[in-house]
Amino acid sequence: MEPIKLGTLRAQPEGFKAFIPSQFPPKDGFAFDAKLLKKNDEATRLLGKLDGITKLLPDQDFFLLMYLRKDATASSQIEGTMATMIDAIEAEVRTSGDIPADVDDILHYIQALNYGMKRVREENFPMSLRFVRELHKRLMDSARATHFADPGEFRKSQNWIGGVRPDSAFFVPPPVPEMQAALNDLEKFMHADDSMPTVIKAGILHSQFETIHPFLDGNGRTGRMLITFYLWKEGYLEKPVLFLSSFFKKHQKLYYEKLSDYHNGFVTPWVDFFLDGVIEIAKEAIEIVADITSLREQDMAKVQTLGKRASESAMKVLPRLYGQPIVNTALIQVWTGFTRAGAQTVIDRFIAIGILAPKHKDKKYGQSYMYTKYLNIFTRSDA
Repeated sequence: MEPIKLGTLRAQPEGFKAFIPSQFPPKDGFAFDAKLLKKNDEATRLLGKLDGITKLLPDQDFFLLMYLRKDATASSQIEGTMATMIDAIEAEVRTSGDIPADVDDILHYIQALNYGMKRVREENFPMSLRFVRELHKRLMDSARATHFADPGEFRKSQNWIGGVRPDSAFFVPPPVPEMQAALNDLEKFMHADDSMPTVIKAGILHSQFETIHPFLDGNGRTGRMLITFYLWKEGYLEKPVLFLSSFFKKHQKLYYEKLSDYHNGFVTPWVDFFLDGVIEIAKEAIEIVADITSLREQDMAKVQTLGKRASESAMKVLPRLYGQPIVNTALIQVWTGFTRAGAQTVIDRFIAIGILAPKHKDKKYGQSYMYTKYLNIFTRSDA
């Protein structure tokens, strides 16, 4: 398999070699063999199936919210964040004071995803370099003090990947002038009316973006968002429910290897890996939808056993647990308007019928309660 010439390493006056991209896409295009195209067909079919089954959920937005949190957590953890999805859910409504500082990375990622969805859905904003910069601004603005990322601005200085300086780095992305030219090519590629299959194109957009590495920090997270937004914008998903970060985290070493192969011109191995991710995550999401549907039916039946008045009170809470599966007494009070004692009674009933469980078994004050079976549906594949 001959590599495609996507660029060259060129010596810089400062004494290191940087990657200088060739014109993109290559003049001769990309040649994908029949085996890869067949895998693309399978990935595309599963995306359609996922899109269809998601529409059957009465609470699509809660499902999407949980997936945003799942992706935000995995994408942040790829970059070294230790906080978990549970930490992020607790932090959103402050059900616990014992939350790690780096949960801020996950919350900023969720904020950026929500901003991007609003831009695309309500304002029909085009995929563009401006959109990329706006996502980055929401991701990095006022983030943890350890980040110096010039939020929302493409870099004005040289960066590098690995090592302590460019001359000892694993990879040195394009210098600023070449970076700007490569970004312009990338933007044209986003909108090109070409024959490249859309799912494959989403993968190429990601790998080319990571090769250019246009920000001082946050390139990986921004680039992973672009995959979902591109597929959504192209109409392959009615809602942006395909998030690949958990696949990339699960195979993190391979993910980096395939991206490295890509800028060395081995495009097919990267695309093959990317399509594996789309297939695996789409299948997983389809299973999650089925499991949520089954769990909802079981728990609705449990609530109906409580008696008319108690079940009416419970139904003020159960549907909202799909969006916020970690609660405390104060939050139940806000949802229902009940007194503290009334809210605790509802919680105790949910514990008795196996819907909620105390997060800390021995804690008497400031207790949080988890919809454990529901949370496990989203977190079981991340172990």
